[in-house]
Amino acid sequence: MTAPFDHPQATVAEQPATLGVAAAARAIRNGDISSESYAHALLRRAHDHADLNAFISIDGPAVLEAARAADLARADGADAPLLGVPIGIKDSYLTRGLRTTLGVSNLGDFVPDHDAGAVAAIRNAGGIVFGKNNLVEMSYGLTGDNAAHGRVHNPHRRGHVTGGSSSGSGAAVAARLVPASLGGDTIGSIRVPASLCGVVGFKPTTGRWPRDGVAPISHTLDTTGVLARSVEDCALIDAVVTGAPAAGDYVAHDLQGMRLAVAPRQFLDGVAADVEARFHDTVRRLLEAGADIVEVDLGADFMTLAQETTWNIFFRETRQAVIDFVARHGVPAGFDDIHRDLKPGLKATWARFVLPDGPGFLSARDYETAVGRARADIARRYHEVFAARGAAALILPTTPCTAPSIEHEDAFFIGDRAVDFRALASHTIPASAAGLPGISIPIGLSAGRLPIGLEIDGPLGADRALLHLARRIEAVTGALSSPI
Repeated sequence: MTAPFDHPQATVAEQPATLGVAAAARAIRNGDISSESYAHALLRRAHDHADLNAFISIDGPAVLEAARAADLARADGADAPLLGVPIGIKDSYLTRGLRTTLGVSNLGDFVPDHDAGAVAAIRNAGGIVFGKNNLVEMSYGLTGDNAAHGRVHNPHRRGHVTGGSSSGSGAAVAARLVPASLGGDTIGSIRVPASLCGVVGFKPTTGRWPRDGVAPISHTLDTTGVLARSVEDCALIDAVVTGAPAAGDYVAHDLQGMRLAVAPRQFLDGVAADVEARFHDTVRRLLEAGADIVEVDLGADFMTLAQETTWNIFFRETRQAVIDFVARHGVPAGFDDIHRDLKPGLKATWARFVLPDGPGFLSARDYETAVGRARADIARRYHEVFAARGAAALILPTTPCTAPSIEHEDAFFIGDRAVDFRALASHTIPASAAGLPGISIPIGLSAGRLPIGLEIDGPLGADRALLHLARRIEAVTGALSSPI
């Protein structure tokens, strides 16, 4: 298994679409390119690769108008951190003046009069809303299939899934249609598409980023975040959205003395052979870079506990979360309207697990156990890894396999084990249950030329330290080049 790695140099004027967020911001600030020329290049690329179906809405004239305004502001001395840089937005975020569908058919004409909190932060930092990325209906899925707005295709191989629910965000960033996109992660909806599309996906500590104005699934688990092509870009967006101090000039460090934990009993049992081989190769490279790798065991029941707890909370909280959201933000469709128009499989899932009269609806007693004692137990086991074992992070394969084919997305094999699409989030779910920050970075391609991701999970609230560590690991693993 080999992977082409991408370390762009002086391609600013010739190939502006190759620029990431930080590089584009520097180039615009220094006058190497204009925001308008950068926006033109991205719009042209989005048009050329429209078959990916990564966007539901793009208002090209508005993007160019905002870019020209950014160029005028720069000429007048403006120096905002994202000045003139277009960013994609998952279509679960409200965007002032640009339609927001939440991925469902009955909101095709809904144009909000205000921005979600994270979108407002991007605009206030000089960023430009490039367009609304396609997603699974109501962010309820892991493959990228949307009945209302069409399927998103993986830029690495069109016949394979992107992962979800931030499917369009992953595809758009991987294909260089935008340098970054805001996404959402409840059980893995940023990290899974990041892994399967070969980009970086950052899930902050739950509650650290603003969630106002973003269509919810679970108030306990929902997290907004970002997909980009480098950890540097994720760190920049994180600083903008949270108001965290800027990182300053980055000084490269090796991993000498940095302790990283691996949990093979939990995260290597049953993974695909090519994913396991790439993970072991990455561990070897990290050891060579000076890292101290310690093996941990989170318990024989850990994965079952994490899966059952998280899925139970996920389903139990959806209905009330959606009811509250549509009422608070003037969305012209109620919960019952949205449920009625969902694709058949998803509609049946809601009828079984989300509706209070469904046979799988969680009892109040079991719900309290899940959000209380069970989540606390999961968090305690992570804490022991970080505190008692002294690990700065836990590393694992982000997904147990590469992107399955679209043809077999609902039922496929990992080795000789038959699984369904839920397996794609089996490794990302535990960190979601504990509310931990996590980031997925690409570590190469399989023999079938599909990306493989490495997840790095950090202690609760240690987001900036995790981003710094991830940047050091990224320096060892490299970044994937554009697939198209």
